[in-house]
Amino acid sequence: MTGVDERESPWRIHGMSVEGYRHRRQGLPCQDACAYTVSASMAVLAVADGAGSRPRSEEGSRLAVELAAEHFARRAAGAAECQPGEAVHELLEDAFHDVSKMFLERTGADAADFATTLTVVVLAPGWLGHLTVGDGFVVLRAGTEDGERQFHLLPQARAASEYSNETVFLTSPDAARWVHTDCVSDDGVDGVLLSTDGLAQAALNRSGGGALSPNTSFVDAVFRSLDAPGPVTDSAHEGLATLLRSDRLTALNADDKTLLRAVLKARP
Repeated sequence: MTGVDERESPWRIHGMSVEGYRHRRQGLPCQDACAYTVSASMAVLAVADGAGSRPRSEEGSRLAVELAAEHFARRAAGAAECQPGEAVHELLEDAFHDVSKMFLERTGADAADFATTLTVVVLAPGWLGHLTVGDGFVVLRAGTEDGERQFHLLPQARAASEYSNETVFLTSPDAARWVHTDCVSDDGVDGVLLSTDGLAQAALNRSGGGALSPNTSFVDAVFRSLDAPGPVTDSAHEGLATLLRSDRLTALNADDKTLLRAVLKARP
């Protein structure tokens, strides 16, 4: 999904959702989804993970990312002079309210059947905005240290309680209470990766104390494969699909997998 000719955007964007091994074995569709929209100065990226226990979560995840791309882009375009800080958090929260309202209007009394997580990134001049509800995650590529690229995991949304691993969904009661927002102002950011939890074991490392950090070898390879100038080729698209369906990643997690990445194009 795109708003203008992508050649006008400073970002090269590519991603996909693929069904996990369990769904392939059962003949079920992928319940993840991703979408994005771009303009000459701004981009919005969104990923969603439909709740496997809900009968229409496949539709819910698709609806969530479509609404997010539309409404977050509209809010960002209407705040062209927005400066990093509290104004960005308010913009993100307002856009989430728009998405939630439209999602519930579209799904009606059966909204719970469409339950899905949602993770969104807005790339605007001077700042990056991030909003998440549920267990999606975002990794940034920014800066170097001793000649090595540096990767940073943005904070994730809280669980429903400190004693629970229960995922919060867009349709959960008081979902807005569990939304997490971030504003990053760093001219060194030249890569952004969004994913659902199906790639958490591959893309993230967990320390002995439980803290998460990017798996440098995995995320570096994913970003570098998009750094080549020009449009994304068919072979690159097929290569990402092959990676996401690979036995190596399936052995780590049999869930559906989504990877949406953006890299800053080389400046002329």
